[in-house]
Amino acid sequence: MSAFAAAVGALFADPNMGRDAVYIADGGAPVLVRAVARRADAVTDFGEARLWSETTRVDLRVAEVPNPRPGDRIEIDGDAFLIQGEPIRDRERLVWTIDLRPA
Repeated sequence: MSAFAAAVGALFADPNMGRDAVYIADGGAPVLVRAVARRADAVTDFGEARLWSETTRVDLRVAEVPNPRPGDRIEIDGDAFLIQGEPIRDRERLVWTIDLRPA
């Protein structure tokens, strides 16, 4: 295991960073995973206007969720979300960053 993989594992295991979540592939069985939730605001330029919106993103480990797809479901703290858009992997291919919308 690389030093980077060990650091990622420690971040997801940390109770201040990682959270338990349930990942449900479309038509699949629920799987307990660890997630790092990010709920940052986004500002998007649209012509002369700037639009503000809330976003919900999570990071999931590739080792736990090898192939997330749009439409798959993630439940965190009783809130249900659907994956929207294509998930993006980090450079080391260890972590997915996933955009979510309420289910």
